[in-house]
Amino acid sequence: MSWDLPSLAPGATALIDVTVSGARAGDLASASLVSSTRFIELDAAVWSNNTVRVMARNISAATFDLAAATLSVGVAKRRVP
Repeated sequence: MSWDLPSLAPGATALIDVTVSGARAGDLASASLVSSTRFIELDAAVWSNNTVRVMARNISAATFDLAAATLSVGVAKRRVP
């Protein structure tokens, strides 16, 4: 999906919820953004059934306003021993 992040000041965050069929609490989620932004940190977590919440955080000392970029989200089922 495409994500057009808002302008992010230093330390600021932006959130987006992505539908991922079959995602359940306890599953491992990951996200990546097709953009050359080494100062934007992404974190992903299964927020509720079928929903992954992705957070982008500006970890630099400068404000960033990126163009829309492709966001990829994946979920791996946790293994129970």
